[in-house]
Amino acid sequence: RYRVPPRLAKAPNPSPLPGSTTTASTPTSLAFETRLLSPNPPETKTTTTTVGSQLRSPAAAADFSPRTGGAAGAAEMASSMRRRPSRGGGGPGAAAENWERLVRAALKRDRAGGAGASAAAAHAGAGAGLASAVPPSLGRTTNIEQILQAADDIEDDDPNVARILCEQAYSMAQNLDPSSDGRGVLQFKTGLASVIKQKLAKKDGGSIDRQNDIEVLWNFYLEYKKRRRVDDMQREQEIMRESGTFSTEMGARAMEMKKIYATLRALLDVLEILVGQAPSDRLGRQILEEIKKIKRSDAALRGELMPYNIIPLDASSVGNVVGFFPEVRAAIAAIQNCEDLPRFPYDTPQLRQKDIFDLLQYVFGFQDDNVRNQRENVALTLANAQSRLSLPNDTEPKIDEKAVTEVFCKVLDNYIKWCRFLGKRVAWTSLEAVNKNRKIILVALYFLIWGEAANVRFLPECLCYIFHNMAKELDGILDSSEAEPAKSCVTNDGSTSYLEKIITPIYLTMSAEANNNNDGKAAHSAWRNYDDFNEYFWSRSCFELSWPPAENSKFLRKPAKRKRTGKTNFVEHRTFLHLYRSFHRLWIFLILMFQCLTIIAFHHGKINISTIKVVLSAGPAFFILNFIECCLDVLLMFGAYKTARGFAISRLVIRFLWLAAISTFVTYLYVKVLDEKNARNNDSTYFRIYVLVLGGYAAVRLVFASLAKIPACHRLSNYSDRSQFFQFFKWIYQERYYIGRGLYESIGNYASRYVIFWLVIFACKFPFAYYLQIRPLVVPTNIIVQLHDLQYSWHDFVSKGNRNALTILSLWAPVVAIYLMDIHIWYTLLSALVGGVMGARGRLGEVLSTTYAFVVICKLDITLTCANLMQIRSIEMLHKRFESFPEAFAKTLSPQRISSRPVPQDSEAATKMYASIFSPFWNEIIKSLREEDYISNREMDLLMMPSNCGTLRLVQWPLFLLTSKIMLANDYASDCKDSQKELWHRISKDEYMAYAVKECYYSAERILKSIVDGEGKLWVDRLFQYLNESIGRDSLLVTINLKKLQLVQSRLTGLTGLLIRDETADRKAGVTKALRELYEVVTHEFLAPNLREEFDTWQLLLRARNDGRLFSNILWPNDLEMKEQVKRLHLLLTVKDSAANIPKNLEAQRRLQFFTNSLFMDMPEAKPVSEMIPFCVFTPYYSETVLYSMSELCVDNEDGISILFYLQKIFPDEWANFLERIGRGESSEEDFKESPSDTLELRFWVSYRGQTLARTVRGMMYYRRALMLQSYLEKRYLGGIEDGYSALEYIDTQGYQLSPDARAQADLKFTYVVSCQIYGQQKQRKAPEAADIALLLQRNEALRVAFIHEEDGVSSDGQAIKEYHSKLVKADIHGKDQEIYSIKLPGNPKLGEGKPENQNHAIIFTRGDAIQTIDMNQDNYLEEAMKVRNLLEEFRGNHGIRYPTILGVREHVFTGSVSSLASFMSKQETSFVTLGQRVLAYLKVRMHYGHPDVFDRIFHITRGGISKASRVINISEDIYAGFNSTLRQGNITHHEYIQVGKGRDVGLNQIALFEGKVAGGNGEQVLSRDVYRLGQLFDFFRMLTFFYTTVGYYVCTMMTVLTVYIFLYGRVYLALSGLDHSISRQARFLGNTALDAALNAQFLVQIGVFTAVPMIMGFILELGLMKAIFSFITMQLQFCSVFFTFSLGTRTHYFGRTILHGGAKYRATGRGFVVRHIKFADNYRLYSRSHFVKALEVALLLIVYIAYGYTKGGSSSFILLTISSWIMVISWLFAPYIFNPSGFEWQKTVEDFDDWTNWLFYKGGVGVKGENSWESWWEEEQAHIQTFRGRILETILSLRFLLFQYGIVYKLKITAHNTSLAMYGFSWIVLLVMVLLFKLFTATPRKSTALPIFIRFLQGLLAIGIIAAIACLIGFTDFTIADLFASALAFLATGWCILCLAITWKRVV
Repeated sequence: RYRVPPRLAKAPNPSPLPGSTTTASTPTSLAFETRLLSPNPPETKTTTTTVGSQLRSPAAAADFSPRTGGAAGAAEMASSMRRRPSRGGGGPGAAAENWERLVRAALKRDRAGGAGASAAAAHAGAGAGLASAVPPSLGRTTNIEQILQAADDIEDDDPNVARILCEQAYSMAQNLDPSSDGRGVLQFKTGLASVIKQKLAKKDGGSIDRQNDIEVLWNFYLEYKKRRRVDDMQREQEIMRESGTFSTEMGARAMEMKKIYATLRALLDVLEILVGQAPSDRLGRQILEEIKKIKRSDAALRGELMPYNIIPLDASSVGNVVGFFPEVRAAIAAIQNCEDLPRFPYDTPQLRQKDIFDLLQYVFGFQDDNVRNQRENVALTLANAQSRLSLPNDTEPKIDEKAVTEVFCKVLDNYIKWCRFLGKRVAWTSLEAVNKNRKIILVALYFLIWGEAANVRFLPECLCYIFHNMAKELDGILDSSEAEPAKSCVTNDGSTSYLEKIITPIYLTMSAEANNNNDGKAAHSAWRNYDDFNEYFWSRSCFELSWPPAENSKFLRKPAKRKRTGKTNFVEHRTFLHLYRSFHRLWIFLILMFQCLTIIAFHHGKINISTIKVVLSAGPAFFILNFIECCLDVLLMFGAYKTARGFAISRLVIRFLWLAAISTFVTYLYVKVLDEKNARNNDSTYFRIYVLVLGGYAAVRLVFASLAKIPACHRLSNYSDRSQFFQFFKWIYQERYYIGRGLYESIGNYASRYVIFWLVIFACKFPFAYYLQIRPLVVPTNIIVQLHDLQYSWHDFVSKGNRNALTILSLWAPVVAIYLMDIHIWYTLLSALVGGVMGARGRLGEVLSTTYAFVVICKLDITLTCANLMQIRSIEMLHKRFESFPEAFAKTLSPQRISSRPVPQDSEAATKMYASIFSPFWNEIIKSLREEDYISNREMDLLMMPSNCGTLRLVQWPLFLLTSKIMLANDYASDCKDSQKELWHRISKDEYMAYAVKECYYSAERILKSIVDGEGKLWVDRLFQYLNESIGRDSLLVTINLKKLQLVQSRLTGLTGLLIRDETADRKAGVTKALRELYEVVTHEFLAPNLREEFDTWQLLLRARNDGRLFSNILWPNDLEMKEQVKRLHLLLTVKDSAANIPKNLEAQRRLQFFTNSLFMDMPEAKPVSEMIPFCVFTPYYSETVLYSMSELCVDNEDGISILFYLQKIFPDEWANFLERIGRGESSEEDFKESPSDTLELRFWVSYRGQTLARTVRGMMYYRRALMLQSYLEKRYLGGIEDGYSALEYIDTQGYQLSPDARAQADLKFTYVVSCQIYGQQKQRKAPEAADIALLLQRNEALRVAFIHEEDGVSSDGQAIKEYHSKLVKADIHGKDQEIYSIKLPGNPKLGEGKPENQNHAIIFTRGDAIQTIDMNQDNYLEEAMKVRNLLEEFRGNHGIRYPTILGVREHVFTGSVSSLASFMSKQETSFVTLGQRVLAYLKVRMHYGHPDVFDRIFHITRGGISKASRVINISEDIYAGFNSTLRQGNITHHEYIQVGKGRDVGLNQIALFEGKVAGGNGEQVLSRDVYRLGQLFDFFRMLTFFYTTVGYYVCTMMTVLTVYIFLYGRVYLALSGLDHSISRQARFLGNTALDAALNAQFLVQIGVFTAVPMIMGFILELGLMKAIFSFITMQLQFCSVFFTFSLGTRTHYFGRTILHGGAKYRATGRGFVVRHIKFADNYRLYSRSHFVKALEVALLLIVYIAYGYTKGGSSSFILLTISSWIMVISWLFAPYIFNPSGFEWQKTVEDFDDWTNWLFYKGGVGVKGENSWESWWEEEQAHIQTFRGRILETILSLRFLLFQYGIVYKLKITAHNTSLAMYGFSWIVLLVMVLLFKLFTATPRKSTALPIFIRFLQGLLAIGIIAAIACLIGFTDFTIADLFASALAFLATGWCILCLAITWKRVV
């Protein structure tokens, strides 16, 4: 039997309902009873309404256990769920354990008592009980949840009424699902039945008469309504609605009102059910009439409870301040303006007025929640546009025409451009002819179309097509007197549905195409992706689709076996040829330059007419290379010809014929020119014609290039489009797409930026290439060509008679490879230099002093700081320059209305004014640091800054600047032997010491005057009068005795020590005593004798002393300002230790340094919060960690290290601060478990140091906190009238987070949506992540969670289907999820990549003009959030000829301190996101590289969204947003005065997976149409930057590795063929100079030197030269070169394999803490093909080269040539050991070896995963080889291993220099024999007979025979032991080749 609480055990058995009677027992609260479920399992499952028959087993009861509510409840739920065994497992023991734990938890809560149960629960305010566990199947169709919540709320008032509500809820659940088939219904009924059973036990033992339930409920309703003053509140609300003003008091009661209304509504609903529709008694009829009356008249009762997001538009609410803002009221009035609209039905007149959205819904059949969502979206958009106009507030605010036109033009900008491109007329006559109301209707129509378009949102031009047709339909309807449904949206059953008629057919076609991609494994050419669907609407032929779209059209044709619609405009064939096709101008330029430089080199550098004629051979080469590119166009368009436009095919044909003809013609001319040259006559006719042709062609190309790229010429180009002649030639020159037009920049940017930038690079690269790469190879090449009759070591097939072509190729190939790659090296060096100069010019790391100098370098006008510029690179420098921060803050981060007010002439008064503005913000920053545990309480006290708003006549600085200054000043005074001026001059040398002395003096005066009265006050007044007069006469040293100053300080310290405490009688007596002691010291020892005598003879004072009245009446400092001043003075007098290192925490130092640095950087002016650009933060989330559980924190790994222990060691100071904050000393894990609130705090503390969603949410919500603070203070400073505050109280920030006005203003400008894709599924299966997300919702009221809800449905033909909804939820007043919107989707939204689909479904819930994309491993800081207003103003800034569409933001990688690898990644990433992106933005090629960029929301949502989602091709989804924005004439900038935190991978395996994903994504980018179009449409210099900063980086990385292969295979060819020795005998020079230059460049790239150059430049700029050098040396000692070399292999492998075979996919890296050892088997599986095999191949090449190669300089020359290759081998083989925790520990090594061997010998098969078996893993590794083309390529690559056997065979001494082919054939016979012998040796017969004994005997004889044969060969022939090892090497390579070929063709053969 299970143990249950005694009072539960005494409860009687339940009786049927209704009308049952029961005996009484001790009553229990509802919150407690909902957790005490009956332990008695039911016999059977029944469908009656009997409560007791539904009781379940304790296991089920425990499984049912609802969330306890609040933060603690969610924490306990998450923790228990992690520990709970899965259903169906665990047995009775587990069930008993669950039940006992449940009971113990309930008893603990019961003992703790209501409010004191948990601080966290009280904070969250979440509801407890069964209301939080109502199954979704019941909650969607009934109000059971609201009824149970009401029962919980009124339990204490009337348990009998709560019982009635519970019984009604049970009856509703039973009637709705009598068989309990729904998910969780049976558990819910079981729990509810147990609760009702407890309620039937009454105290007095009497029976329950259910006949009176109606009367009881009605009386309670009336009494409850009267007690809560509902009628009075309703009257107040009505008055407020009519006046249009907001009351703070009423707003503060909003939450209480909502709860009251919810309870009343639940009571009415239950009464209505109980009474029925036709009551027979008088009371019932009276109640029914009252209910109907209330429901008709009481709109507030429903309106206040109706869920809303930001603005309660569906029903007015007085609890929401946003609706009272003038701009919001104006927007709502504009939407509700239906005067000139046709009549239409309207069903809900009581809740709100009808508006244009109701009309559009009626006409087109949009979903209800889509209408509600977009109604709010449009209202907010209009309201924010209105607020930016700064219009005066009218009594009846009206939306301004300018605001409407601005929104109209921005929203429909893409549609207008689309119509213009297609030559179609827009849906309206002209912009001037469209009135304001019609503009709003069109905007609303577009947003409604977009909001319900689901996956079609990825097709922006398809939406334009839909909008175009629907707007035309609407135009006709608006002109009629009565509206009617649009014919295009009328369904077969007569209803109207936009989703069903318009979106669903398009979606189904896209879904069918997506299903055809074989889960991403099919070729891209085999199916249409999103781009193909969208580009169908780029031609006028799209209107052939008709309206509504014809289902039998080609566009909507679903793919069949042999009949499908082809690709559109572009086909993503998988080939490296895309690199040449997309960037052919780059390759042609490099090839032609190499050709010209080589010709000049072979002509010995002489430039004459003969050389020029040869150089002009570049002409034919140019045309031939262009013709090759044209051929690739024709070839790679295969698959799109059927659907391609006729113009596109015509252009291909014309270009093909033209280039073929011109190539032939120019080549013919050049041949004739050569003939003229060789004839040596004076005839140069052909040469002149040739030059004329080339010059004419060059002139024409220059003209067209100018027309396309130069802005002034581009306008002429657009004008010339009217001429078909010019249009034809422009079309031939450059294909015309809808996107990509106008990719030009201003002349200034073009000439002064990237043209000069690249000319400098060319000026460095080509001389280097000529002198160090090409010219040194000329002489060796000439010698080798002239050599004849060279002796080969093998049987030669191809080398004789071709002038040693392969030898020359092996010599030139590495040099050519480096020549093609090293331009990236020069780009890296110059970009680091330019980035450093830009950073200095942008004042990164600088704080200007009062004067500074300007240095102009060259003609760039670059401003650099001089010696008197103080750089904040340390906390000491922050201390020194703190005085300048307030003014800088006021001028940069405060609105102009505040910072531009008249400044006092007195500098100290001006500083005090700026300090009063700065101090509240600084203090909030310090508080946030304390909340995050970066500083201690003491540090917080020292860092806090006084308000500087009081009457004190000086600036008060934070105490950390003034600590120990008083002590030093006392020492100066004690030693002073000079005048007062000299003493003050000495003190003033330290300005903060002067401030400390002044403040101490003035504070002491003010405090003493405030705490005494009578004679004591007279003494204080006289004392300070004398002192002030002495200071004014410079005679202070005569007035006082400085030697006694220390004594005065000690007495004053004792006094303040008492005053800082709370007032008591004893302390008042102590203050009196302390004052008298101070009086004695000051009067008799401190003052001069004359003053002492004067005070002693003062009769009034003398009598008071004698009577004991002196200082007897103490006025305790209870005023908040005075208390703070006393505390501050006490700290000034007592803190003796230096605060030079405050704050101690390095992260706190870094944040404060960056924030103060940024105050001096150029940033736009901050607007008031009410006028700022609104924005939204958007975070996609799938299933990552939300919040660490206690079990995860405390579980030790195999080394005995837990996450908590690990964090305590790497963050010791933060751990100590955390314990101090929660009021604990050193505590163990068990101690925390005793306190739920502390446990929750611990979980958050750990989660805030990991890469969790909780950390991200906390960081992003700082935006709201900053906006609330800024709005709150602006209102008060500018004389806001709210609550009567005046400007004098501007600095008072107490309670700003509770200010309704500040909160509403923040909500109007900021929203945060987290798209938790599977949150609905997580809730259904009660996953711990769901509980944690719910907890985040409870703690952050402005947080919204969007998710995809999946449920079972029935189709029209009766089949079961899945229905999908996009939902948005928030936490309601009870802390539970409240559904705001639910929009049905046409199907499963995941057709492509998951993350962009997740973003797309939720983006409809975002608001504002900007949207910041934030990943769930990011962080934010309060001080940075204060600068977001400035950042958003960049959208209106001058950044070239276009306004910005994406704002790049600096990132700080916060994971750098975890490990050395994390440090490498952190510094590398920091370099890229700062210096790298700074240069990219300067060169106008910055793209979107992920988060946290800020998007122009309207621009992007009308152009396809913030990412692309096609399967595989868009695996790197983020960067395509940058491509799309650039192609659509956007502008991407980068800004470094604001930063956002970012987490990165911290372990080698995590890093490798991440880099593999990125490299694979770049491989897919090579194939994409976006890269192709950017490569084609950018001007030449911009294209160069784009290439080398995107896919070109990975091409150069791959070339770095390929250079090693090319060099070594070339050397091995020379060594095995014997040519190196033969040539060296005839010519001693082989061009090692060029090889050295090439290989040195390769080596520097390989080890990451050039990767580190930008990093070092960034360090120098921001940290200083010495720290930069130290950091670089530290990295080298930590083997960073090994890491960079290893990463080189990762990127090369995945990039090359993706282009050849595909296989790019999202790789989950895991973002946890790396505290465990990785087994070797795991490393082998991950790195075998990418590193180990390739490293062994390179090692084999090096061994063969050293064994058979010839090097002139011997071993030293060999080492110099191959050192980079050896380092690569070592790095690739051993990096996984070096960077693996406990990688070299012997015991770990032994365990790893055993695990690896077990994995190797485990048999594979069906269902066996690769992580368990080598055989299965090998199959998975080759799965990417899918196509016949891929098999051919893999075969060709594998054949290279045959070279080893072929070459080594002829090097064996046993061959005796015999080069016949028979020797090679004989080696294959030997190999076959060896294979047969191996099979014999490994044969293991299974049958237990005598045969195994014979086989063992035979194997022994064979072994002896083999040994004897080898011995005979060595003894009697020329065969040596070295030959034996050489043969093993040869056969090893051949065996690997055979193995690769076998697995490649396994699926075919």
